Amino acid sequence: MKYKVCVYAISKNEEKNVEEWVKSMSEADQIYVLDTGSTDNTVKLLKKLGVNVKIEIIDPWRFDVARNKSLDMVPKDIDICVCTDLDERFETGWRKELESIWNKNITRVSYNYNWSFDEYDKPATSFYINKIHSRNDYIWVNAVHEVLKNINNNEYQVISNNIVLNHYQDLTKNRTSYLKLLELSVKEDPFNDRNVHYLGREYMYYKKWNKSIDTLIKHLNLNTATWKDERCASMRYISRCYINLKRYNKAEMWLKKSIKEAPYLREPYFELGYLYYILNKYDLSKKYLLKCLKIKEKSKSYLNEFFCWDGSVEDILSICEFNLGNYKNSLKYAKMALKLKPNDERIKENIKKIKNFL
Repeated sequence: MKYKVCVYAISKNEEKNVEEWVKSMSEADQIYVLDTGSTDNTVKLLKKLGVNVKIEIIDPWRFDVARNKSLDMVPKDIDICVCTDLDERFETGWRKELESIWNKNITRVSYNYNWSFDEYDKPATSFYINKIHSRNDYIWVNAVHEVLKNINNNEYQVISNNIVLNHYQDLTKNRTSYLKLLELSVKEDPFNDRNVHYLGREYMYYKKWNKSIDTLIKHLNLNTATWKDERCASMRYISRCYINLKRYNKAEMWLKKSIKEAPYLREPYFELGYLYYILNKYDLSKKYLLKCLKIKEKSKSYLNEFFCWDGSVEDILSICEFNLGNYKNSLKYAKMALKLKPNDERIKENIKKIKNFL
């Protein structure tokens, strides 16, 4: 069946992304962009390529307000809305796949999102996102890390593994506003477990170790904080803060808690193994890194960590085995690490060094 499909977005100073983004989104019937104050050629280029553009300054700035105003641009008779950012690209054929799975009962679709890529241009951090939705059933909420909220109590979501969106983040863009917006979000809704988790993580990024610990513990104590992957992440972040405070016993305690919380994830095993590694406890490091390698399936949540899958586990395990005098095992894991990091000169040198001991 043929559906009316529309892409909508917000933009600000995205001139270098416009052409490739429009090309990627051109499978849609219409494209709408709310520009929030570009001072470069973003608007001019979008209009030249046939995009429907409106300019509006959002003051005070909130992502949810901007998203909702961009959604307001979309005609009410559109069947399927697709929200993206200009630094994102769909892989070809996304619309055909979307129409093949959509029906009148569906309100939302989850699909593959490659948030970052490694030096070999392979997906590093990947997870499901769900910004494809029916036109009249949703609004955006939260000042930052905004999400879609169903307003008609009729959400029915499906997953497509054949729709892939790739993200090419501009690391030069200023994102310092995120902390204040997260603090505002938590002030507005102190019991929103997702936002409290994000705020604790943001404090960690800003090296506000004690604030981060207090906020993440608050997240864990919320009755609604039941998602084990996210609880595990809060515990891991608490541990990272304690490591930076050089309180290693506390860090160890929280990582052991994180393993109990989500024993099916690689991340807590790796971080505990890495803690023992930096403390030169190579036997304990080996124990947890081997447990880490036993987990073969990468989670599809945004909380998966690329360093658990990029050869770092094998690399550190090789060093541990070397320090324990197990040179054959050390060489085995070094070779495994090199397969995943073929351009890593340090690992190549390690292999040469290990061979001298065989």
